[in-house]
Amino acid sequence: MVPEVPSASPSGADSLVRDRCATGIEGLDDILGGGIPKGNMILVSGSVGTGKTTLSLEFLVRGAERGERSLFLSVTEASKKLVQNLRTFEFFRPELVENGSLVFVDVPVVYERLGLDREEFTSEDTDLLVLTFRNLVQELGAKRVVLDSLTSVCYRIRREERIRDFMLKLSQELSELDCTTILVSEVGNPAGRLSLYGVEEAIVDGVILMGNTRRQGDIIRVLQIVKMRGTSHSRAQYVIELTPIGLLMAPHLKGSRPEGV
Repeated sequence: MVPEVPSASPSGADSLVRDRCATGIEGLDDILGGGIPKGNMILVSGSVGTGKTTLSLEFLVRGAERGERSLFLSVTEASKKLVQNLRTFEFFRPELVENGSLVFVDVPVVYERLGLDREEFTSEDTDLLVLTFRNLVQELGAKRVVLDSLTSVCYRIRREERIRDFMLKLSQELSELDCTTILVSEVGNPAGRLSLYGVEEAIVDGVILMGNTRRQGDIIRVLQIVKMRGTSHSRAQYVIELTPIGLLMAPHLKGSRPEGV
């Protein structure tokens, strides 16, 4: 019998096609060939009000609906408030929180329990934080994680070499647990920069850039996949709309002048 030979990927590579973690956002999954490659760590970057947290929350809700336990690590906003905001979306089902399919953890509470009350974390502090996040993910059996925001954690780490080390270790630990992770990056003016320190985007497996642009006098939200390891993808800019049923995407009309992306 002749052994079956795996087909080559569209790019010509002879590696097998990666399993996908479907975001549940139809347009986004379409341009990613079915979703984010499983185990990837993704940076969702953009300025205030561009939809980063909403996209991340929908990613978790859609996963929880599929039976994948999902974890939101909140650094800047109390979990109770996040859940209240989620209730305004029709795609959110409160029972997902009630039955433990969707879990919210306040990172400042984690800091307090670990005794991380210093203004600047040491290398030992960041190692302890990575271990704590890993143990939490493992105990919950979470397959989807969002850290909102990485920028707030980096304010406490500060040094670029420590940020790099923190992210490399976190990526390795969560990938070994077959966990797909979104890190939210806040940037005041993303033009030419995707993160606060400029090292974050080099370490992650993918970058989704979100911003605002003007079209016919209106300010609209836009999204662009800057990079995504493990899959081919469109690099076009897409208009996004945050609706009660979730995030909707449509191709951005050429000729518009972007601002903030």
